[in-house]
Amino acid sequence: MTALAPRAHELGIVGCHTCGSACSADLPRCPRCGSPLHRRKPDSLARTWAFLIAALILYIPSNVLPVMYTSMLGRGEASTILHGVVEFWKSGSWDIALLIFIASVAVPSTKFLVLGTLLVTVQRRSTWARQQRARLYRFVELIGYWSMLDVVVVALVSALVQFHLLGTAEPRLGIVFFGLVVVLTMCAAMSFDPRLIWDDADGSE
Repeated sequence: MTALAPRAHELGIVGCHTCGSACSADLPRCPRCGSPLHRRKPDSLARTWAFLIAALILYIPSNVLPVMYTSMLGRGEASTILHGVVEFWKSGSWDIALLIFIASVAVPSTKFLVLGTLLVTVQRRSTWARQQRARLYRFVELIGYWSMLDVVVVALVSALVQFHLLGTAEPRLGIVFFGLVVVLTMCAAMSFDPRLIWDDADGSE
């Protein structure tokens, strides 16, 4: 039977949450960046739940309220995220429509589902699929960098429309709520401590 590698607490080592440096558990602060050292992120579950719930609440107005107002030849129209996806698809710009759908609907929904699953299973001290859950967390961290694509698309469309003398485009309140959703979900992912998944894996912290 293959012997298990020693864990960090057995070696007296703790990782810095800021720079990732491996430090002695006896040190109060990281010698590299000066950040306080903790075996686990303080109040990880409470902070993550708070950020996640706030993001879920703001996700509703971000989809209901218009994110952009366009006016061409005197005719103006305010569009929500899903309305913009449909309009781009109908106009033949299926690639832009797919990009907006993935960035604005698929990515946030995936992050809500994954983070909620991680929080519930950790609170219940579940031993179910620990490796898979750890990979899910890394996946959420990875896709978080692409969450602002919808905001970028709105900015690009606004800039392109402004080139037409008879057309204007302006962002609306919905894009502000969506930007807040992106920031809050990123904060939720950063607040969650993935090491909690492995607590009690061998009967110790």
